[in-house]
Amino acid sequence: MLTKRIIPCLDIKNGRTVKGVNFVNLIDAGDPVELGKKYAEVGADELVFLDITATKERRRTMHDMVLKVAEHVNIPFTVGGGISSIEDVDDLLHCGADKVSINSSAVKRPELVNELSQKFGSQCIVVAIDAKQIDGEWKVHLAGGSIPTDIDLFEWAKEVEERGAGEILFTSMNHDGTKGGFANEALAKLSELVNIPIIASGGAGSVQHFVDTFTEGKADAALAASVFHFGEIPITDLKKELKKNNIEVRL
Repeated sequence: MLTKRIIPCLDIKNGRTVKGVNFVNLIDAGDPVELGKKYAEVGADELVFLDITATKERRRTMHDMVLKVAEHVNIPFTVGGGISSIEDVDDLLHCGADKVSINSSAVKRPELVNELSQKFGSQCIVVAIDAKQIDGEWKVHLAGGSIPTDIDLFEWAKEVEERGAGEILFTSMNHDGTKGGFANEALAKLSELVNIPIIASGGAGSVQHFVDTFTEGKADAALAASVFHFGEIPITDLKKELKKNNIEVRL
């Protein structure tokens, strides 16, 4: 059985880690390189760094930070934000990133998923999907959740798998930052629909929420931010509890 992964997410704005609720009201959460180093030391399986304003501000992801992270962190890490070309990905992988995450650029030009997976291999291409449940339907949103679309979450997930994505990072905008639990019903449906790993994001507030997303939501990995950044759930303790619940994790 494959082990389930615990992934701290560091949303980056102006070189600092920030965290908000439902994608707004951002507060400072610390230096991303120092946080990344700390998480690697306490047992995180991977890290995700997202430059959350890169797409809206039409600029490329911060290369200097990626170089520093690669220098100080010994676990795999994914970088996302403002990535829209083979050249962008090539630069980031050369800076030391293990994977890249694309979101808005993939929706605007779906062929990008094919191009990147063919060039670099699907194992390092993560498609992030920010979606919001509106009147019972899950709709994809772009540019850090600020631009709604009519695209159905599940249809888009299936399409990106077919185009060569190696993983899907699904963030429920309804649950983001609320600490009320993950969108397990949607996650379970995604898990049934696609054959690539699903990373659950949005809503972590307790150890039980992680247990639930691995059992009820069938997620392959769980990503969280504020509960880790502000010391509410120590990763070491979380993994011990998951183990007690017969969920395979790397200790």
